[in-house]
Order: sequence, then C-alpha cells, then structure tokens
Amino acid sequence: MRLCLLLLLALCGAGITAAARSLSLRGSWRVRSGNGSLELPGEVPGCVHSALFQRNLIQDPYYRFNDLNYRWISLDNWTYSKEFKIPFDISKWQKVNLVFEGVDTVAEVLLNNVSIGKTNNMFRRYSFDITGVVKTINFIELRFQSPVLYAAQQSRAHTRYQVPPDCPPSVQKGECHVNFIRKEQCSFSWDWGPAFPTQGIWKDVRIEAYNICHLNYFTFSPLYDNRAQEWNLEIESSFDVVSSKPVSAQVIVEIPKLQTQQTYNIELQPGKRIVELFVKINKNITVETWWPHGHGNQTGYNMTILFKLDKDLKFKKSAKVYFRTVELIEEPIEGSPGLSFYFKINGFPIFLKGSNWIPADSFQDRVNSELLRLLLQSVVDANMNTLRVWGGGIYEQDEFYELCDELGIMVWQDFMFACALYPTDRDFMDSVRAEVTYQVRRLKSHPSIITWSGNNENEAALMMNWYHIDFSHMGTYIKDYVKLYVKNIRKVVLAEDKTRPFITSSPTNGAESIAEGWLSANPYNTKFGDIHFYDYISDCWNWNVFPKARFASEYGYQSWPSFSTLEKVSTKEDWSYKSRFSLHRQHHENGNDQMLLQAGLHFKLPQSTDPLRAFKDTIYLTQVMQAQCVKTETEFYRRSRSEIVNGEGHTMGALYWQLNDIWQAPSWASLEYGGKWKMLHYFARHFFAPLLPVGFENQSVFFIYGVSDLRSDCNVTLTVRVHTWHSLEPLCSRATKHFVMKAGEAVLLYQEPVPELLRRCGNCTRQSCVVSFYLSTDSKLLSSANYHFLSSLKEAVGLQKAHITAIISQQEDTFVFDLETSAIAPFVWLDVGNVPGRFSDNGFLMTEKTRTIFFYPWKPTSKSELEQSFRVTSLTDIY
Repeated sequence: MRLCLLLLLALCGAGITAAARSLSLRGSWRVRSGNGSLELPGEVPGCVHSALFQRNLIQDPYYRFNDLNYRWISLDNWTYSKEFKIPFDISKWQKVNLVFEGVDTVAEVLLNNVSIGKTNNMFRRYSFDITGVVKTINFIELRFQSPVLYAAQQSRAHTRYQVPPDCPPSVQKGECHVNFIRKEQCSFSWDWGPAFPTQGIWKDVRIEAYNICHLNYFTFSPLYDNRAQEWNLEIESSFDVVSSKPVSAQVIVEIPKLQTQQTYNIELQPGKRIVELFVKINKNITVETWWPHGHGNQTGYNMTILFKLDKDLKFKKSAKVYFRTVELIEEPIEGSPGLSFYFKINGFPIFLKGSNWIPADSFQDRVNSELLRLLLQSVVDANMNTLRVWGGGIYEQDEFYELCDELGIMVWQDFMFACALYPTDRDFMDSVRAEVTYQVRRLKSHPSIITWSGNNENEAALMMNWYHIDFSHMGTYIKDYVKLYVKNIRKVVLAEDKTRPFITSSPTNGAESIAEGWLSANPYNTKFGDIHFYDYISDCWNWNVFPKARFASEYGYQSWPSFSTLEKVSTKEDWSYKSRFSLHRQHHENGNDQMLLQAGLHFKLPQSTDPLRAFKDTIYLTQVMQAQCVKTETEFYRRSRSEIVNGEGHTMGALYWQLNDIWQAPSWASLEYGGKWKMLHYFARHFFAPLLPVGFENQSVFFIYGVSDLRSDCNVTLTVRVHTWHSLEPLCSRATKHFVMKAGEAVLLYQEPVPELLRRCGNCTRQSCVVSFYLSTDSKLLSSANYHFLSSLKEAVGLQKAHITAIISQQEDTFVFDLETSAIAPFVWLDVGNVPGRFSDNGFLMTEKTRTIFFYPWKPTSKSELEQSFRVTSLTDIY
C-alpha cells in the first residue's frame, strides 16, 4: 500500500513585479516556406496549417482526403519571423530573456541574425538569455525543420540497433519514426486519427526584462503529519538573482479562510537560487476536502504569497488551495491470489468511472475554452468521475486541469510515450528529464490529478513482443525501458512530487511488475494492476468474454459519427459505407467490417436500396452496436467490484476507450468531433449512474445486481417487468420488499430461472418478450429503467414498426419533446442535425406510449429550427 497525502494549490495569475517588464509576442507573425515561394501572415499561438487555412491557401485540412493532399506541408521546413519594438529602455535592465511556453517542435531561434538557441521538444518551456543581443528594434526568426524529416534523420543516426516500430500500419496512412521526436505522438497518425505533424509556436511567447531578482517559478508540495493530524505545506520558489550582492526578502503567506498567516525572512545569494518554505495550516479550523464528482464538493481556499525584497521589489502570487489525499491500494485480497488495485480519495475507496481523453483537435489553436468546457461538462453530465489523459497526445493546457478541478474530474495522467520503444541516448534523455521536470512542476498543484503513469502500453509492447524482437536482443530493450521510465522519469517524478502514486505503464501489474524487475511476464494478468481489453470478433452480449480484472483502463468498440458530422467534410459521392471516403477514413484494420460483423450477431443489417438511406441506417446501427457492447462490458465491471469468482474480481475502475474525437471519422469515441453526443454517451449516463441495477444471465438463470457508488446506505425496492414486443402494456410485474442497498457495494438482488420467468408471465418466449427493471423508494425512481434482451433482436417476434411523433415546446432555455409511439420501440434516436446541444436521454427502449424528453441547447436556437431539423429513428425503421 502506498499512501500519498496531498494539499494542492492551483496557480492563478502571473504575479506582480515592481522591477520587471514583460512584452508578449503573441499575434501576427510572418510564415515562410522553405524555398520562399510562400509567405503569409500567421497567428501565434498557431501552426502552419492554420495559417494557410486562414488565408484560404488550403481547404479545411479535414475535408475528404486532405490529410494526404496536404502532406507536403509537414515535409517542408517553415520559418516564423516577426519584427518588434521594445516599448521601454532596454539598457536599464540587467537581464532580458526570451521565453517560449511551447515550440512545435524542432527549430533554431535567431534574434537579430544571431542564433540564440535550439528547440526539439514540444512539451517543455524554453528560456533564452538575450541580454547581449536584444535592441530597441528587433527581428526574430524561428527556422523550423520538418518533424517528419527530423524523426527520420534521428532514426538513421541511431545505428547501434533498431528502435521499433519504424512506421505505423499502412491503414493509418501515417508518417514514420515518431518515437524519435518529442512531439505529440498521434500527430504522425493513429488508428483513430490523421497524420498532421504540425509546425509552429503553439503556446505563448514573451520577452522578460528584470533587475536585481526574478521569480522563475514557484510550486508546492504537501506534507501531512499523521500523528498531529495537521496539514503542512512546502513551497518551492526559484529565483534568478542578477544583483551582485545578496538580496534580503520577507515572505508573507496568507490563507484567510483557514486563518493561516505566516511570515518568513530569507536572503538570496547571487545566481540561480531555490527557496523552500514550510507552512503550517491552522489545525483549529476545519478544512473541507476536495472530492471527485458524485462524492462531495470541490472546495478550495484562496491563498496569497507576497515576496517583499530589497529596493521595493515585490512578487505577488495568488493560488487556489485544495486539500485531498490519494492512495493507490495494492494489497492481498481474501480468496484471491494477487493484489488489489484501486484508489482511495480522502481515505474513501472510489470506483473510477470514465473514459480516455485524446487531443480535441490536430491543431491546438482550434481548442478554445468553449470547446474544453463543453467536452468536460459532458463528462460529468454522463456521471463520470475520471479521465485518463492518454500518453500518445499532449500534456493538456492549464485550463483543462483547472476545469477538472472545478468539475471534480479525477485525472490519470500519462507521460507522453505510447505504443513504441524509445531511444535512450544522452540528448534524448536530457530532453525527457527537462520535459518531465517542467510538466510535474506545472501540474502537481491540481487536485484532479491522482496518479502519474510512465507510458501507454509499452510494458505490454515489449513483454508481449509486439515488434518481433529477436530474443537474444531482448535484454537491450529491457535495459532501455528501465533506464527511461524508472531511472529517469520515475526518479524525476518522485523528486518533484512525493504526493501521488507513480506507475510505470498502463497496462501494468503494478507492484508485481516492480517485483519482476519493472516488467511483468504477463502485463495483462487480471489479478494485478490494470488491463486493456479489446475483442471485436466475440459476441459482446456474452459477458463471459470480458476479463474480471482489478481495473479496466481501456476497452471499447468502434462506431461511425452521425451523418450531420460527416456531411461537413464530404460530398455526395462519399455517402456510402463502402465508398473510397469511408475506407480512407477508417484507420483501424478491418474496422468497418468488424462493426458490421458485431452488429450482425444481434441485428438485421440495413436493407434499403437507397444508398444514402442505407448509409445513414448503417451509421445508426454502428452506434447501437457500440452503445450496447460498451454497456454490457461496463456493467460487468461495475457489478464485479465486490466479489471474487475463481480468484478474479474486485474490479474498481472502468475507463472505456475513448471519450472524444480528433476529426470526423469512425472511432471508439462517445463524443463526436465538436462534442455531439453519440448513443454511447447517452448510455454512459445510465451505466455510470451512482445507483444502478444490472441484469445478466448465467446458465439460463436471470440475475439482477444492485450497484451503488453512493456514500450512504439507502432503502430501495426492485421492480421487474416483462413486456411482449407487440404490446405497450406490461405482461407481468413483480416488486421486491424494501431492502437496504449498502453504500459502495455491488450485491445480488434478484435471481430467477428464465424458463420459470417466462412461465410465470404466461404466453411468453425468449423471442417475444423483453425484461426491464428499476430501483425505487416510496414510488419514487432512484434509478432509470434498465433492460435485458432475452434473445437477439433480429430474432424478435412481434416487434412492430413504431410510428413516433413529437410535439416540441419551449420552457425558457430548454426545449420539451413530448413523444408518442404506436408500439414498443428499441433504441429510439432523436436527432436535430447540426443544432448544438444534448437531450436528457436518447437511444432508449420506449415501452410506454408517451415519454417526455428535454433538449438542452449549447447555443441560442429556436423552436422552428429544431422542428425543421428534427428526425426520430428506432430499430424498426431500418428493417
């Protein structure tokens, strides 16, 4: 068991100085191609692709086949340049720095035709001393090298042995050797995304001028005294003292609501200096802790830190202070070999419910505050409490983590290494250490981040020998793995942040992997750590297919995004399932066929002779299949939290792959590009509900488990109903007596042999009936109705074509859809095209004649616009 106690402070503001000046270089720059044939304005932050698009020199890069048509952009060596004037007397400042918060990626930086430094890592800050070079009027250039050509060059230079993989599978239409460049790994393509290896200044850039002393960074580490039951805080501040004499200072730390104020006297010697302060939090004041969504409030406290130095120099920082503890529990489980793997927050075991986050766009300048809030609000709206920031993307911008803090979303934070082996030469390792140091210091103040993870799937890639390494060479790669993730990344993390658990990989066997020398012979062992699981061929309605693991951090099925999303980047000739466009957009080998194979196990495939109608019906059916498959698998993991069966179980996490899309294409996502909810996301709102009845069969016996993520017990009644497919009236209904549903448990509530259930209800067969069930108390619903199909729907008897009508009305900013159906309707799908917003429910089984659904628009819209765009589909419409 590893205990990590955490007081967290989210930094706010850039601080105030009396003896410093700052000049932002954001805004318009010039962008020039390698041979000078193209020169145009380009915004910073931004990238070359965006600059070309904004000047109408290229189409939308996502349109049709433009990921291939615009490959030339990434293969060129572009230059960013800008002339700027310093609006203050530069001669009066002892030190002047040029600071880049993010450069993408390989560039030489020149100021006034003098080379002042180079960059080769997208994930770190660069600061260059330009004191002797800067003038009143200046000319800055960043001469970029093609990331594709640089990666190939670095790979060729690594002559001692191969570092696989060389290239992605051909179906991904990607670029090669991405593991040789410290850049967003999926920018060279992935099985759900295009290859757009961007170039540009992707974050802020500024000039900093100062005298005497400058605060470079300041960060926080918590210490908790178990014996005294009090919080302490270690504040680390880094100064650049340019004075030739020592500088005296007074530091005042204040947290008013906690009645905490402490003053310190320090002396700073010339040069780079680090100051550590130890703050005791007033133990006489009750501290409210930060809780994940669904478990409590996200309480924070305002703090100010004032540095008062000689000659009236002042630095003032404001911060949000959060308190919470996190523990990763790996300990023996009674009745099972192996170890547990779950997280405690503030001493309370929490089942992690959620998904995996990928970059929201190939072009980060498109990812604004509005989009981030929309996507993250959709996370909590679907009853999730966790996102895993996946290791093939980027360390997200500050606002992402601030929103997660605010919304109560726990973050499993990967370092940016994925599905590859990596070089370990000195330059590469130096770059990685700088990257990890910078990112941990930047991010550790956020209560939302609960664990660091060294990489995505690289332990599995090596030990399952994905790249067919000759066994005689395996020792070299194992040594490199330990060197990178253990002796370097882990070492830096533990030095910078002792307040969170660190795991070397995902999936991993955790403590067992460590015991086996950091690499386990079977990283997918269900009795340790976390697992990733994918199976597109076996029947996903059969829960026996799924591993009863300790923690499922990746699993999922593909579907296509809605037609309204695809329509924006395609033309009429593309609108069929077997079109060149549909094949091009699918980056997963045999993905389109696998979706139809899985759908065909339980549903009739679309039969329309109209190509457009058949395409839309197929899109709908892939979403039905995906939603039902992930529902079945997630419910299996949730009901496995409290039991051990054949040594397996005690599952305490379910994070499906994946939350969001990077472009408009088939993928595992539940949110389409731009944020529209797929059917899966509506299903997630139900299968991640805090109180959930789960139904399943085992050897022809029907079971219902009750799953609770609540913090307290509750008295409930379970109601089980059976309908025939041809009638909206229940054939029979049975309610249990009141019973106590224990907090934080999954327990058996009901069981009945299916033949007995069918006889009891009379005139019922597996093919002609469907079961639904819900939890209530005193006639008040505590859970939404869940359902269990007794047979495949392609074998359903009595299922009639449902005629569904809707009357739309408006209540302030919300729209009301009063639905009426002529027959039972499975998977009712309400769609309003491109009108942004979400419904209160969708994709549901409609077993009652009428139902009211609400629509919550994300932007102002009108009733007439909704009426014009509204369409309703159910499963019977495609037969």
